[in-house]
Amino acid sequence: MLKKIALAAIVAAISTSGALAAEYYVVQEKATKKCKVVETRPSATETTWIQIGPAAFKTREEADKQVTVICKEKMN
Repeated sequence: MLKKIALAAIVAAISTSGALAAEYYVVQEKATKKCKVVETRPSATETTWIQIGPAAFKTREEADKQVTVICKEKMN
């Protein structure tokens, strides 16, 4: 019983730490200029999507709120 509780605590800690480490990026497709939020930073060799705006957002909600503002500024 104690082993099951310990195992459950370890699994919960691992899954929580992974969720806390997520970062979100605003990217823009070069050809169409459409923007979206992604969880993976575009690499330096990426040719289709470019990162715009701040380095990263901590939550998806923050990134979603800023995507229209950042894209509008970038297109002007």
